[in-house]
Amino acid sequence: MYYDYKKQRIKSAIIIFCILAIAVFATHYIYYKFQNERNIDYSSESLDITFHEETGDRVMLDKVTPVTDAVGLSSQSYTFTIKNNMTVPVDYTIQLTDDIETIFEDDCSEFQMPKDIIRVAIRQDNKDTEIYNLSELEEGKLTETEIKALGEANYTIRIWTTQSALQAGSIRHYHGKIQIVEDDNQVAIANTK
Repeated sequence: MYYDYKKQRIKSAIIIFCILAIAVFATHYIYYKFQNERNIDYSSESLDITFHEETGDRVMLDKVTPVTDAVGLSSQSYTFTIKNNMTVPVDYTIQLTDDIETIFEDDCSEFQMPKDIIRVAIRQDNKDTEIYNLSELEEGKLTETEIKALGEANYTIRIWTTQSALQAGSIRHYHGKIQIVEDDNQVAIANTK
């Protein structure tokens, strides 16, 4: 009896290839399905803003954990993308402001962290990261810039507490909101679905 090893190898290779192709396709589909469910879209007249976390534009620093800037730069990130739908450049400002609505709902205004111990880092695409104390920022302005016609910009914001007089584990916290303001001072607002 003659057994054809060459046919068996080809058959095995085809089966393995099919299994790998199905695994890659399924992984890709699942990843993008959950990523799109997590994205929260905002818009204004000329800009589309997509926040890539479930929290959307809301930022939360829930405990005092004093760290160095090097450690803070590896903390939780808040990422978003800004797209210009216009055929002309658009000026905009990115601000980090107090989330008054959440502070009011939680009735926690007396537990808010002092702004001088909160550090904020912002990075656009592959540019250098800029780090500020929140108290240094006039009206919470992180950056004022322009996006080119039909352009796209990706941002990452991180917040952490500095090594300060407050003890670690304090019940103080911070509720913030990332706002994108166009040159005509309209804040981008959530899309209604």
